[in-house]
Amino acid sequence: MSRHLPHTQTLSTDEISDERTLDETLTGQIKPENDRGFIKSSAGLEEDYPDGGLRAWLVVGGIMCSSFSTFGFVNAWGVFQAYYEEKLLKDSDASTIAWIGSIQYALVFMPSVVTGRMFDIGCFKAPLLSASIILVLATFLIAECTQYWHFLLCQGFAIGLSCGMVFGPSVGIIGHWFRHRRGIAVGLMSTGASVGGTVFPVVARQLIDTVGFPWTIRIIGCILILGLGIANLTMKRRLPPVKASGGILNLKAFRSTPYTIWCLSGFVAMLGLYTVQTYISVSATAYGVSPDVAFYLVSIANASSGVGRIVAGICVDRYGALNYFGPMTIIAGAVTYAWPFARSLASMIVVVVIYGFTSGAYISSTVNPIYSFGEISDVGRRTGMAFSIASLGAVAGPPISGAINTATRGFEAMGYYAGSTIMLAVVLLYVARYLATGTLRGRF
Repeated sequence: MSRHLPHTQTLSTDEISDERTLDETLTGQIKPENDRGFIKSSAGLEEDYPDGGLRAWLVVGGIMCSSFSTFGFVNAWGVFQAYYEEKLLKDSDASTIAWIGSIQYALVFMPSVVTGRMFDIGCFKAPLLSASIILVLATFLIAECTQYWHFLLCQGFAIGLSCGMVFGPSVGIIGHWFRHRRGIAVGLMSTGASVGGTVFPVVARQLIDTVGFPWTIRIIGCILILGLGIANLTMKRRLPPVKASGGILNLKAFRSTPYTIWCLSGFVAMLGLYTVQTYISVSATAYGVSPDVAFYLVSIANASSGVGRIVAGICVDRYGALNYFGPMTIIAGAVTYAWPFARSLASMIVVVVIYGFTSGAYISSTVNPIYSFGEISDVGRRTGMAFSIASLGAVAGPPISGAINTATRGFEAMGYYAGSTIMLAVVLLYVARYLATGTLRGRF
């Protein structure tokens, strides 16, 4: 196969189709870039990535703080779901309350289609600071909420949207600083979410009984000020902005069948992936576990997820992304099937430990192959579109699970539904790899 040579200018994803090989230039005959629609970043040429050093790791540290303050806070929703059902919103059913959390999950992903494009063209610092301020203010406003629609607006829409604006550019920044060690960098980035998802539930549950719900939320707001402050000081681009053609969307990217199927798999996965995390405390209480103990299951799941993300980062760099997180996601689906039948505290702990570890591998690693679907200059827009598609599954998944719970008055059907969506997502991942590489094996 002839080796691609770079032009003197940076190409956008829209312009990749104009790239020629040396053979094409000499013969005047244009060869298709890849009949499978799989595009190697930067025409397969090595670029000068730092792949480490103080500045690069400071960027990772800042992104971990942003992940802690956004995904970490959102990942603590299971505790709020249980508390609202028990106390503040006990007149609302589980499915209705779940809309607050599902909107949060969705909006963490959905703005990526905008923030990714803004990042590509250099608009980064001002939106990051503005969204950080909105996130803190919205958190303090939760302390004043008394009705369902108050929580929906503040904790669902305002916090979800601001979290998405903060987190959205993070994946693009990692792509600027790391290549060969990108897996461990992404793993560390997503570990911040697990740390937050471990800390916030414990803080919330312990302080609610001590100082009450309003002051608990205010203390959480102060924690967010610290985390977001560090993120704003350390997160930084490395490459100059590009004048890439096109608008917010790059619809030409969907001409790549593997990329399209990869995005579809993200949507399907999100229909079921957060079901266990959202309802584990609720199911534990229903099976007789004390509420004072049940809330710890969310923290245990997030702590295990943190370990799973770090291990995934190491293994992805060594073995390839899908080679590692594909089997892990299959295990996550199997554990989701088993979750409703765990009716003792010991069995529930086993479930959440395995679920957290394996689902963490998926969450931290699924983005890695997306870097290879086009130029690094367009990575923000490409990942943004993938995240936005996944967000549609995130917004629908928990309420669907809640509706199933209300209709069946049990958790078994929820487990069957959520586990099946995860398994279907895995099938789509392997289909995408086959279409991209022509094999079910190999690094991808």
